[in-house]
Amino acid sequence: MENTFMKMAIDLARSTHGQTSPNPVVGAIIVRNNQIVGMGAHLKAGEPHAERHALQMAGEKAKNATMYVTLEPCSHFGKTPPCADAVIEAGIKKVYIASTDPNPKVAGNGIDRLRQAGIDVEVDIMKEEADRLNQVFFHYIQTGKPFVTLKSATSLDGKIATSKGESQWITCEESRYDSHQLRHINDAILVGVNTILADNPSLTTRLNEGGKNPIRIVLDHKLRTPETAKVVTDQLAPTWIFTTNHTNAQKIQKLEDAGVKVIVLNSKKIIISDLLTYLGENQISSLLVEGGSTINDAFLQNGDFQQVIVYLAPLIIGGKDALTSFSGKGILHLKDATMLKINSVERTGNDVKLVLTKGE
Repeated sequence: MENTFMKMAIDLARSTHGQTSPNPVVGAIIVRNNQIVGMGAHLKAGEPHAERHALQMAGEKAKNATMYVTLEPCSHFGKTPPCADAVIEAGIKKVYIASTDPNPKVAGNGIDRLRQAGIDVEVDIMKEEADRLNQVFFHYIQTGKPFVTLKSATSLDGKIATSKGESQWITCEESRYDSHQLRHINDAILVGVNTILADNPSLTTRLNEGGKNPIRIVLDHKLRTPETAKVVTDQLAPTWIFTTNHTNAQKIQKLEDAGVKVIVLNSKKIIISDLLTYLGENQISSLLVEGGSTINDAFLQNGDFQQVIVYLAPLIIGGKDALTSFSGKGILHLKDATMLKINSVERTGNDVKLVLTKGE
């Protein structure tokens, strides 16, 4: 029975995916006499946590009830008071927890506090599914860097454009719509300046129900981004341009006057690891890379990614000069290639969507 109620809590948490950053997604269910008396999800950083929403709904019925929560209740004062204390004060008699919290401020302290108060606590209920739900948060907390997803839309033979540069559209409308959901759930989206020059994209989220626009990041070591580019002029989302210390100060000033944030790295080229450190320090916990083959190769070289999503179209383009999703020198020896684990395979219209993460 505990799996049934925990699955409900996990589904609640999943429904808030992309809107709680830099916090985790969390769901909670309170059950008394085998009936649900309270439920809640964390909706946004700085707002009440899932446990408090569920306790508020349950009211007096929380006394001697059982709570199912997807992540260990917090035990420290942050933007909100400790949830472990609220659970204790409400008189909950048993708590089932799916994932323990790797945050050093919690890391088992919440569980210890509950047990010290005499509450029966069981952990690791549906742990694998719950851990996967918060893979972005766990990676960010443990490394201080964003969880990086490399996204590609390719033909069956791995091409992202013909030898003449035609790329619109390789994948179907359903795949393109699905990719906007990826933008919605990521804190930031990254491309290279060549994408800006070739396509002049907005890099915004276009879903029928609206959606959250990610911060737009452009890698531009010679600062070639035009002042007329949509990412500069449309004001639909913040734009950060990363460049090097060999750029023109006047051009930097013009872009900054237009509202763009220009970050000058103290190097001759943009180092991906330095970029990710900067993003992490500025609370970017998830990054969607939609760059071309050169950008993808830059992330590949040092393994600076955690997930790959490929939309695979049922057509063959061929041609040795047709662009592939990864270029550059690539990996020279198979033993050095990154092994990926296939997490899911699904249809998106006529295409196939593959979601893969790094193996352990």
